[in-house]
Amino acid sequence: MITLSESAAYGTYPRETALPDIVCSLNRAGFENEDICMVLSPGHPLATVVRDARIVDANTKESSFGARMIGWFSELGAVVIPTVGFFIRSQAFFRALMIEQDFSSLCGESRTLAGLGFSHDEARRLGRELGEVGVLVYVACPERGRADRASDLLRRAGAREAASLQGPSFAHAAAAVA
Repeated sequence: MITLSESAAYGTYPRETALPDIVCSLNRAGFENEDICMVLSPGHPLATVVRDARIVDANTKESSFGARMIGWFSELGAVVIPTVGFFIRSQAFFRALMIEQDFSSLCGESRTLAGLGFSHDEARRLGRELGEVGVLVYVACPERGRADRASDLLRRAGAREAASLQGPSFAHAAAAVA
């Protein structure tokens, strides 16, 4: 399995959460956009914006919003919307999410989460919950202290579940429920 770093943090949020506010909070605390990955449920309202974006309607208000959202997604390390599309800027996220891996028992969100280093069980659990919750924000961190700080920031930003993850596969991560 390819891992991004020794540590990471994640938080899960409902669909109505203002994602730019979360990213701004992380940026103010010193986390770079390239270290941030979002996994959106295909049913998330922003997934619909991306799915329905059309260049031919470039003069309409909806297309303008869609173009701005796609531009914003492109500034992050990665944004994955299973069955809709993905935006990957970071080479580390590209390797973790796109290189063929042996997760034949996993699909959709679960496969994406396993690529980020979650154990199969955690990937399945979070993948199931993602459909209800809406979005998972993941922050790759070079050290445990930064992962703990990111987890705290995610929790304070309203995460339903937030945790810092340690080790190469995060197999024994204990989720801290907010």
